Amino acid sequence: MWSGYMDLTFMPHLWSWNKNRQLEKDMKTSMRKREIAALRAAAFTCSCSPASAQVEVVLPGTRFHLDLWLSFTVQNWILDVGRAIVMLVLPADWFPLKRAGAADCLHFLYSITAPLILLKMLERSPRMLPGLAVHLGIIAIAMGTTLHLVADSITRRLLLIGYQLHLPVRENPIMKDLNPPALVEFFELLFYYDDTVGHMMWYVPFFLVLVLFFSGCFSPREQQDKMPLSAWMLLAPNAAYYWYLITEGQTFILFTFTFFAMTTTVMHQRRRGLVLNSNGLFMLYSFSAALCLVVIWVACLWNNSILRKKLPGLIYIPQPCAVYTLHLQQITQI
Repeated sequence: MWSGYMDLTFMPHLWSWNKNRQLEKDMKTSMRKREIAALRAAAFTCSCSPASAQVEVVLPGTRFHLDLWLSFTVQNWILDVGRAIVMLVLPADWFPLKRAGAADCLHFLYSITAPLILLKMLERSPRMLPGLAVHLGIIAIAMGTTLHLVADSITRRLLLIGYQLHLPVRENPIMKDLNPPALVEFFELLFYYDDTVGHMMWYVPFFLVLVLFFSGCFSPREQQDKMPLSAWMLLAPNAAYYWYLITEGQTFILFTFTFFAMTTTVMHQRRRGLVLNSNGLFMLYSFSAALCLVVIWVACLWNNSILRKKLPGLIYIPQPCAVYTLHLQQITQI
C-alpha cells in the first residue's frame, strides 16, 4: 500500500520533469533552425551594405573548381569539336549511311553530358534559378542538341555526294539538280532548324548558366586570390573552344551579350569592395582571349568573296567547317 502511495505521489513529478525536458529540447531545436535559416539568408542575400560584403567572406566555393572545368573542357573538345573533326576526316565507308556513325555517337554522348555539367555548375552557384526555369532550360538544351544531331547527321551524308558547306543551300550544285525543285526548300527548312532554332535552344540556356555561375565568383578584396597553375593550363583550350563556339555555332551576339553582362557585374561588384576569385578570373580571361581569336580569324578571311556569299549580313564570321571544305575544294582543283 505504501509503495502504491509513493507511485501516485511520484508520477506527477515525473510527468512534469519529462514535460520540461521535452520543452527544452523543442526550444533548442527551434533555436538551431533559426540560426541555420539566418546563416542561409545572410549567405545568399545580395545587399549593397558593407556588412553584406563581410558576410560573403564565409561563402564557400572560393577555390578553383578544377574537376568542374576539366570535365567541361574535355567534354567540349572530345564530344563537340571532335564530332565535327570526325565528320569531315573519318572515311565514310567505315559505317553504313543508314546507321549512326562515329560523329553521331559523339553527339549522342554530348546531349547527355552537357546538361549534367551545367547542372553541376548551377549547384555550385550561389544564385539559383527557380526549379521550373532550370527544368525548362535542360529540356531546351536536350531538344536543341537533338535538332543539331539530326541536321549534322544529314549534312555528313550530303558531303559524301558533293554538298559544299561554304556555299548557300540553293547555290550548291547538287541542289540545282534536284527534281522537283521544291525539294530545296525542304533542305532549307532542315538547316533552319539546325542553325537557328537548334542553336538558340542550345546556347541561350548554356550562356545563361555561365552568367549565373560567374555572378558568384567574387570574394572580398582582402581575400583576393590568383589563378593556380591548373587554371592557366586550361585557359588556352577553353578559350579556343569559345572561339569554335562563336565561329562554328554563329553565337557572336549571344557571346557578346554574355561578355557584356560579365564585365558589368565586375564593375558593380568592385563598388562593393568585391573582386573576382580564381574561377571568375578564369572565365573572364577565357572570354577575352576568345574574342581576340575571333578578331584575328575574321581579319584573315575578310576579303574572301566566296565565304561572303554565304554570310552577306553585317556580322561576318566564317565557319571553320566551311573554310575547310573551301580549302579542300581548291586543293582538288589544282
